[in-house]
Amino acid sequence: MFSDTRRLAIGEASLAYHHAEAAGPARGILLISHGLAEHSKRYGRFAEAMAARGYHVYSHDHRGHGETMAPDAPIGRFAGRNGVERVIGDVIAMRAHAASRHPGLKVILFGHSMGGLIALNAIVTAPADFDAVAVWNSNFAVGLAGRAAQAILLAERMLKGSDVPSGLLPKLTFGAWGKSIPEGRTAFDWLSHRADDVDKYIADPLCGFDASVSLWLDLFELTFRAPQKLHLDRLPRDMPIHLVGGAEDPATERGKAVLWLSNHLKARGFSRITTVIYQGMRHETLNEIGADAAIAAFADWCDAAPAIFRARENP
Repeated sequence: MFSDTRRLAIGEASLAYHHAEAAGPARGILLISHGLAEHSKRYGRFAEAMAARGYHVYSHDHRGHGETMAPDAPIGRFAGRNGVERVIGDVIAMRAHAASRHPGLKVILFGHSMGGLIALNAIVTAPADFDAVAVWNSNFAVGLAGRAAQAILLAERMLKGSDVPSGLLPKLTFGAWGKSIPEGRTAFDWLSHRADDVDKYIADPLCGFDASVSLWLDLFELTFRAPQKLHLDRLPRDMPIHLVGGAEDPATERGKAVLWLSNHLKARGFSRITTVIYQGMRHETLNEIGADAAIAAFADWCDAAPAIFRARENP
């Protein structure tokens, strides 16, 4: 079972997290990094499915999300300053906590959407801490449009400050994605074909909030940072990487951004990349029609992923 909320102290912050214990002999540890304007408890079905396959699962709320508390991180903001550094540090701290409870196991980091941005940045920051990474439904291919969005955000910050909601970015992202769904039932149908899961998201008071200007700026920093050569060069080229997109996901240009990242990594010599674009799926693969099959395929991949750093430490 996915646990009730637990807490991990990191400086003045209190990181809220949930845990699912591995059933039977443990195969590894799976850390979950959730997306923007949602929280870790939404991953209960996924966590329990992976626990049933033998993984100790930990899923925490990022700063400015869910039940995590920090003096400078109200809902919608990572931090007053150094937000990117702090959310990456939280992932590394959660990894240390999980590994201390289950020593010697391989550690796989999974991230959805914003969580995928954080996950890839975390492994290039602390490559020896992770044995594999999964980046699902994330868009690192924002290009010139992303630079233009940064300019808009900097102008907003100059005019009204960094700790207020952005006026334009929600319209350019969530708003535009919602309008892209033909005959959409709600503004959030871009998330999934499953109406019950969309309705749960809309009804959840911890979902769908407006992110601050500072949080949006942090997201673009994450987006441009990890794919840079100087950061990717810190990773072993045999690092197993699992990429997933939806062919009907407007947030990743219907999977094209996921393919961009796959090709970008292959061009830099990474040899263990698995890339899947699921037909008929929108943004939340884990809450889509066909999610069970996608989770089972991911669990098979996790089983096959070698504990590369543990093997190097114990030849």
